[in-house]
Amino acid sequence: MPSVLHYTLTISHWRAHQFNVTLQVPAHSASSLELSLPSWIPGSYMVRDFAKSIITLSASSERLDSFPVAKLDKQTWRVDTNGKACTVRYTVYANDLSIRSAFINDQYAFINGTSAFLRVSGFENTPCEVDIELNESDSATAHWKAYTSMPSRCESTSPSRWHFIEENYDELIDHPIYVGIADTYSFDVDGITFTLLFSGNNNIDYERIANDLAPICKHHLDLFGAPHPIDNYLFMTLLADNGFGGLEHKYSTALLYPRFDLPQIGESEKKTDSYITFLSLCSHEFFHTWHVKRIKPGVMVKPDLSQETYTNQLWIYEGFTSFYDDVTLARVGMIEPQKYLDIVAQNISRLLQNVGRFKQSAAESSFDAWTKFYKQDASATNNIVSYYTKGGIIALGLDLLLRKRSNNQISLDNLMQLLWKHYGIDECGTPDNVIQSLCETHFGIDVSDYLDRVVYGTEDVELASLVAEIGLNYAARARVSAEDKGGTSPHSSIKNQLGATLKPATFGLTVIQVFEGLAAMKAGILLNDVIIALEGHIVNAQKLQRLLDTAQESTVNITLIRDGRLLTVPLEVTQARQEMAYFDITDEEKLNQWLGK
Repeated sequence: MPSVLHYTLTISHWRAHQFNVTLQVPAHSASSLELSLPSWIPGSYMVRDFAKSIITLSASSERLDSFPVAKLDKQTWRVDTNGKACTVRYTVYANDLSIRSAFINDQYAFINGTSAFLRVSGFENTPCEVDIELNESDSATAHWKAYTSMPSRCESTSPSRWHFIEENYDELIDHPIYVGIADTYSFDVDGITFTLLFSGNNNIDYERIANDLAPICKHHLDLFGAPHPIDNYLFMTLLADNGFGGLEHKYSTALLYPRFDLPQIGESEKKTDSYITFLSLCSHEFFHTWHVKRIKPGVMVKPDLSQETYTNQLWIYEGFTSFYDDVTLARVGMIEPQKYLDIVAQNISRLLQNVGRFKQSAAESSFDAWTKFYKQDASATNNIVSYYTKGGIIALGLDLLLRKRSNNQISLDNLMQLLWKHYGIDECGTPDNVIQSLCETHFGIDVSDYLDRVVYGTEDVELASLVAEIGLNYAARARVSAEDKGGTSPHSSIKNQLGATLKPATFGLTVIQVFEGLAAMKAGILLNDVIIALEGHIVNAQKLQRLLDTAQESTVNITLIRDGRLLTVPLEVTQARQEMAYFDITDEEKLNQWLGK
């Protein structure tokens, strides 16, 4: 038997959301093998215990003699082989419609390697071969095809079997697999072939999407420079009625997006907000090709996928990428400068509403991603800060600070290029102080004061003076409505603020968030209370706000239902906070220079 691990993955029973895997392990020197599945998938920092989806597992010799199998913990099995070649067979349940696990329905199977391919202790650097095959007795899957960014090898003439190879286990699990009905469309940028894959058959305008993505991809390629680390790249999009997500891989990305938020053939060329968000998501995940998949924290170069791997650097990786995903759209002319500024203002507005930013630093948020960020509860806005959102604002501030302290000779682009040159090409991993160190060593600029305040401390980025250098005025206003996200608005602001997030109930309004320091919390309004009246008047969202704004007394009575009890509590009428950020352009030429237009 050749010295490779050979996996055969069969889409065996889509109606039960199941696939089967056969793993062939060659003869070895150890008396037993340890098999395991990862607990988490790189790029998504939460323990997901993928092994819980394994339904059955058995092992046998080449002569089909059974080998004893013992489960050692939640994700590890020991097979007593006495050094003989071994075949392991197992069945996996796949019904997680996300881009982090595995899912099968009547149109397709989507599978991440971390959910499918057992790791064999001692064989981590052994070449891996994968056969993907359909259940030939099932006519419903007869027209399905397999797609992945893994290198392929044509060894089968069967239309229902595909063969792929990878150099080791870590590379194997970094290529999501799509098997099913799909639309594909390819385009080239700088000699690299990009393929768009969308689940199902759709009326989506793929040519338009490709034309819009091409300059975005070129921006990122030009930023990091040649030689490029990829020859081909796959944008793999699972379409659903609802859902949103993206997960980066070295040669592809897996996306989840609402199908009707994408441009349909025959529609106008106007870019909707939802389509702009899709382009930004693609921009974000493709940027990770360099910044996360190759430039990465030192502890993530060879992470232990059986347990949490802690780093305080995620603000660098997700934060900087969150800055570049949107600014790239403005740089290449995909959106107007004012639209870009409104997007940034909406991000800032989320921070301004989040008092948790005064309790947790961006570095602490990075370290606690495993629990506090990925397992948020309704109090999260009062207690934590997002390393994505604040990290993106930190990146914007750092770019403007570098430009200011270098007389506009140095920018964040230069810092990204240094990160790639010194840490990405060789994938050697960044230390915690990498940003301060590179700026001091290569630019002669000390940014430690800035980082101490906004990364390791809990201060806000002082944007007003920084954005003035690029022809902008930064300000904040009160909320216009419950749906207000920030940015410019032609509507008048609300006068008074409840300080809670509400959603319509069968009767009244259910409280789903209560913000610290505002009227609702002071009044003792709790999560899951149902507000039904203010000053004796039955309310919906619009009427509640109108009654608050026109209140003549400093205190009003609010009536609510709590766990089947009817309560009336006094509510202090509180002036709305100035927490919706916006930008005015004061010097268009300076702004265009900053954007490189």
